[in-house]
Amino acid sequence: MNVPFVDLNIQYKLLKKDIDAAIQSVIDRTAFIKGEEVEEFEKNFAKQYGVNHCIGVANGTDALYIAMKMLGIGPEDEVITVSNSWISTSETIVQTGAKPVFVDIDEFSTIDVSKIEEKINENTIAIIPVHLYGQPADIKAIAKIAEKHKLYLIEDCAQSHFAEFEGQKVGTFGDIATFSFYPGKNLGAYGDAGAIITNDDDLATKMRMYANHGALKKHVHLIDGINSRLDTIQAAILKVKLPYIYQWNEMRLKNARYYDDILEGIGDIIIPPVRENVTHIYHVYSIRTKHRDALMKHLNENGIGTAIHYPVALPFMETYSNLNHKTEDFPRAAKFQHEILSLPMYPELKIEMMNYVAEVIKQFFNKL
Repeated sequence: MNVPFVDLNIQYKLLKKDIDAAIQSVIDRTAFIKGEEVEEFEKNFAKQYGVNHCIGVANGTDALYIAMKMLGIGPEDEVITVSNSWISTSETIVQTGAKPVFVDIDEFSTIDVSKIEEKINENTIAIIPVHLYGQPADIKAIAKIAEKHKLYLIEDCAQSHFAEFEGQKVGTFGDIATFSFYPGKNLGAYGDAGAIITNDDDLATKMRMYANHGALKKHVHLIDGINSRLDTIQAAILKVKLPYIYQWNEMRLKNARYYDDILEGIGDIIIPPVRENVTHIYHVYSIRTKHRDALMKHLNENGIGTAIHYPVALPFMETYSNLNHKTEDFPRAAKFQHEILSLPMYPELKIEMMNYVAEVIKQFFNKL
């Protein structure tokens, strides 16, 4: 049996008629830049989130950069973030001229709240928690720390579309939240795409302006900006997909619970722990095992797609060697990077496919 890590074609086939029509409409009107679908998706996404503003941008990386830039973050500033994430979270801090300050992860692979305050000093200006794998960080506690120290709070929701913490959507606890709609995300475009949400009217205006060459009207450039506009075709696709996001998240949750049941007790597998009072939307289903590399090879040889999110924790990457971090500075991230393994996870995953994954894993451990 072949079990791909993700299968985007299944979802396309289910929505083919509506998606093809949406794309054709954009082509027919040649409305490729700032077409009406962009504004419509922004309004729909903001409404679903219960916020005042959604600014569509070119990708999730730009979303982070634009957010920080318009908050005035720059040289001499320090921004606290988590040690395990995709590099977009930290590289955009550097791009503003600020310094990334890493914090170790907790057992849920999100930022360890107990270690944040020890990293705060007079140069600290913001905290960027990442709701990794689709699981909310301890965002209420983080928000309290940010408020106490008068820091900006930017939520990186690239993997957590519509996840909830105690009944409140992640992305609505801070000053700004950023999203990626990379094709493999729970809400994915068919190319790069991203968005920023906020309730701050002035900040929304600044971010929209900055992302459009510093202009709200053509040829009226009030500031120097960048070119980071949400493509109209991608907006049209996202507009079609948005009404299905809760259903898809629920299907992922159902699949994750099934995985939990059939993987429990196999070898040294540690199934993903889930924080109390959260809605985990399982962008990624990441197990842990001391036999990660050998198990990954065995799964791949048996037609099962896998991935590692992420094989090198951010503080240990070559690009941050100037910060002189050691493994003992981030013991949990250092340990997890050698143990984490992401299994196939998408809404349309079949029970027989998950059973096959479990059987192949059992075969591996039985041979040890």
